[in-house]
Amino acid sequence: MITKLKPDELYRKCHPDSFSFAGADSVVELPMTIGQEKALRSLDFGLNMDSTGFNIFAIGESGTGKMSTVMYMLRQKAANEEAPADWCYVHNFKDPDSSIALSFGPGKGAVFQKELEEMIKILRVEIPKAFESKEYETQKSKIVDEFQQKQQEYLARLDTEAKERGFTVKRGPTGVLLVPVKENGELMSKEEFEALDAKARKKLEDTGRLFQEKLNDVVRILREAEKIVGEMVMRLDRMVALDIVGPMIDAVQKKYGEQEKVVRYLEDVKEDILTHLDDFKASEETPSPLPFLKIPKAETSFTRYAVNVIVNNGESKGAPVVYESNPTYLNLFGRMEYKVQYGMATTDFTMIKAGSLHKANGGYLVIDALELLRNAFSYEALKRALKNGEIRIEDVLEQYRLISTAGLKPEAIPLDVKVVLTGNPYLYYILHAYDEDSRELFKVKADFDSRMERNRENTDKYALYVAQCQKDENLLPFDRTAVARLVEMGSRFADHQDKLSTRFGDIADLIRESHYWAKKEGVERVSAAHVTRAVKEKIYRVNRIEERLQEMMLEDTLIVNTAGEKVGQVNGLAVLDIGDYAFGKPSRITAKTYMGRAGVVNLERETKMSGKIHEKAILIITSYLGGKYAVNKPISLSASITFEQLYEMVEGDSATCAELYALLSSISGVPLKQSFAVTGSMDQNGDVQPIGGVNQKIEGFFHLCRMRGLDGSQGVIIPKRNARNLVLSDDVIEAVQKGLFNVYTIDRMEEGLEILTGMPAGEPGTDGTYPEGTLNHLVEKRLTEISEMMEKKKGNGEEGREKRDNNGQ
Repeated sequence: MITKLKPDELYRKCHPDSFSFAGADSVVELPMTIGQEKALRSLDFGLNMDSTGFNIFAIGESGTGKMSTVMYMLRQKAANEEAPADWCYVHNFKDPDSSIALSFGPGKGAVFQKELEEMIKILRVEIPKAFESKEYETQKSKIVDEFQQKQQEYLARLDTEAKERGFTVKRGPTGVLLVPVKENGELMSKEEFEALDAKARKKLEDTGRLFQEKLNDVVRILREAEKIVGEMVMRLDRMVALDIVGPMIDAVQKKYGEQEKVVRYLEDVKEDILTHLDDFKASEETPSPLPFLKIPKAETSFTRYAVNVIVNNGESKGAPVVYESNPTYLNLFGRMEYKVQYGMATTDFTMIKAGSLHKANGGYLVIDALELLRNAFSYEALKRALKNGEIRIEDVLEQYRLISTAGLKPEAIPLDVKVVLTGNPYLYYILHAYDEDSRELFKVKADFDSRMERNRENTDKYALYVAQCQKDENLLPFDRTAVARLVEMGSRFADHQDKLSTRFGDIADLIRESHYWAKKEGVERVSAAHVTRAVKEKIYRVNRIEERLQEMMLEDTLIVNTAGEKVGQVNGLAVLDIGDYAFGKPSRITAKTYMGRAGVVNLERETKMSGKIHEKAILIITSYLGGKYAVNKPISLSASITFEQLYEMVEGDSATCAELYALLSSISGVPLKQSFAVTGSMDQNGDVQPIGGVNQKIEGFFHLCRMRGLDGSQGVIIPKRNARNLVLSDDVIEAVQKGLFNVYTIDRMEEGLEILTGMPAGEPGTDGTYPEGTLNHLVEKRLTEISEMMEKKKGNGEEGREKRDNNGQ
């Protein structure tokens, strides 16, 4: 049925009197999240589900409050939970490349770090003092003196025996030497030895060779004795140091007695200190070949006894909630920093830095899914960590190096975290379809809707949201007319009279811009006029391309007729979305028919400028024609349909009705009114189906007609099922109210045809033919004529000759 819409059917008014408050500033109860009951329920389920894999993927369009809602709910839940453990890395004395991870209660990691730091500081003072004490010197001297006495006795006996054979034993820098002597006991010089006759020299050499073996035996005995003395001194040093180190280590071990791993680590610390006591002894100057140059002892590093606290939850109130805005691999999993020494990059366990997973361990981690996928290694590494339940710090670039370099491999830390990814629905469904791990690890979908029901409860919530923005950002108060206008714009954003948009990012921007214009005007409250101005000002800032296209239409550079009648031509409507702004663009659709059997040819398809949905629409038109006019007899037809002056791809089926109207006009020869524009999809039976962007399409044609002058004959034809989507601008509503513009809705394709031609479409009689004076009769008549002419040409052989001629060409 054809319906001419009234002004009050072109939008749904929100009456300011429906609000019980004077202004939004009088509202005191502020909402957490509006219109997202399904998403809130999913979040609550996911956050309280402790089983493996029940991480959350929050999806929804930008501005629907995903992030703010997720963070709010996480903080509320985390505040009632216990703070997780601290994590530290310490040196592994048995395997220095594999640092050990130790866990402590919240804030206890820093305490343990301080305790060891203080202990080492004390030991560096007390151990040198112990080794400088008289008691230690006495015990050490006793051991050394006994050895030296025995050494002297051995050498004295050896020297007496050597003198009896013409030699003496002398101690030199290279050891014990056997030197020949003269009869008076003086040392024989080399010249004197050379002056001896050959027989005397040979006798001394033979005697010296035999005595040297005995000398070597004595030196061997002395060296073994010296080794034993060294061991005795080491045992003495260990006993002295143990009296100092032991009680201090025992005191710390007793404090952490329930943590077996910490106790074992402290035992390793004690053993390392006792093994490297020289590091604790007082510094000595290194002997120098130059008497005037003093070389100090190299500074010993005590870094191996340090404690690197990578996570400190001492000041945390509840479980951590971490949002990682830049989820690179290093930011998520931590890193090992390096420092350059002597031209080489070095690192140790104290240079291990925590990542977001460490900081969120025991709590919640929120990541933008798109940013996660943009960063190499991050997504796969995160999945691996969740599956294995551990955080492992690795050098991910090592596998790409030609030569593998030695580096730290810190012990993995157990992972217990709830991960919440946020993203758009398209990304979620792509991952869910093609990534099996995604389905296993993110089993909870929190779906944030972009709209909600427009009822009393939700309109009141809109007022609450305005109050929240006003309070948070110190804006001017909004009166009831402004809130009512914002509700109407909420329906416009949702493209539905009975819905409200939940893209509160857009609503918040409109609130801020309305405040700006009210403040600029110098008033104390924001009214509906300021909201309307904010909308118009924003359109003015972004509609340069729309204005340029309208200018080209006015100049007839882009030809769009808004008056008169034409055969085979109709005005179609499309929506151009340029990112920050979408607007309607009218364009000419033309059809040509001629003798032949090619059927309906889509010129956009032939030039590869047509999408698959539009191609399907052309096939639906072909199917409709066959079902309508070729039930009892075959038809022959060649026809072409195109969007004139089209320089971009055509996609969608919203021009199906318009294309069919142009085609039927071309077949019948009946002209179509150019003062109308048409939009609407259609099925094979001729039922008109709803389309998208109806508001922008109507306004696009309206603006062109208004610039050329409204006379009451112009209008648009839209599907009846789109009536609920109408939330038109004040300009269109005013023009309709004054009778200068018209909006018609239709259920059937024939109804639109009657509006455009002014003649009835016609219904078939009992014999299947259409009555004279109807459009369908003219179409059927012309199709019959074409078919008869084609049959006649076929009988005369002309069709075959034409084909051969064409092949010959």
